[in-house]
Amino acid sequence: MDLIIILQAGVASGTVLLFATIGELLTERSGVLNLGVEGMMLIGAMSAFSTAVATGNPWLGLLVAMIAAGLVSQIHAYISIHLQADQVVSGLALTFLATGISLVLGEGLSKAGTIALLPNFSIPLLERIPLLGPIFFTKQSIMVYIGYLLTPLTWYYINHTRPGLHLRAVGENPAAVDSQGINVRGLRYLYVFVGGMLAGLGGATISLAVAPGWFSELTTGGQGWIAVGLVIFAQWNPLRAAFGAYAFGALRRLILDIQGPMMILGLRNPFYYNPYWGFFLQMLPYAFTMIVLVIGSREAVRKRLGSPAALGLPYVRGERGG
Repeated sequence: MDLIIILQAGVASGTVLLFATIGELLTERSGVLNLGVEGMMLIGAMSAFSTAVATGNPWLGLLVAMIAAGLVSQIHAYISIHLQADQVVSGLALTFLATGISLVLGEGLSKAGTIALLPNFSIPLLERIPLLGPIFFTKQSIMVYIGYLLTPLTWYYINHTRPGLHLRAVGENPAAVDSQGINVRGLRYLYVFVGGMLAGLGGATISLAVAPGWFSELTTGGQGWIAVGLVIFAQWNPLRAAFGAYAFGALRRLILDIQGPMMILGLRNPFYYNPYWGFFLQMLPYAFTMIVLVIGSREAVRKRLGSPAALGLPYVRGERGG
């Protein structure tokens, strides 16, 4: 039963990663690398929480979070698309800027008291499915169910619609797309904005559903960086991104439970008496992310993984292969 609880909580926390990962996936599919996911998630968490405190309406908090993070993402879009600056540097700068803004504007929110939260509910019939029902469809936040819908819809959009074809083409060969009269810069601005909105949605999910009633600089806990690594792990495929997000969510929850004075599957917890094990276990997800990013930075490996050919490259009209 403890394993069911861990996996159930893993799905909830994995939904946060799912939103951020799909947002970054869409951005990178358009040819723009945005390493500012962590900062945009913090903006989303702060905006959602402060709006819910002020208005008592968590749905309005979600909307404000998505708009705020989307607007912040346009700073990176302007620098990397219009000014054609280095996308890695711009993304890192965006994380520092957005983190600072969220902490300044969110000062004192941790003492704001109770707020209205997004609803949790079970889905009749589906919750009775052996093993899967209690994990995926029992007393989950509405954001979890939205994540279930977002994943296949994103996959279908990318692979089976004309706008999805344009998205893939902009990331692979922007010059060819431009020659067909399609606005390359406009599409890239759009998908950076969409990616920012989904990162903000992930942050809002933390403060209004997964870890409600709390905001600080530790709210996101590095999940934005994990999302960036998951995009490479998923080979820019939304279905694989969902698997990775839920797996990491379960791993993060398992690490928390292993460190506490509890029984795991009826066995005494061996890590409770050695705190260094706890630090090591907490490090594993981030170490994995760093390894994935280092491996994915190699050109030959990126081609084998299916990386968009124009990822990270500014497009200049008239340049071959731009």
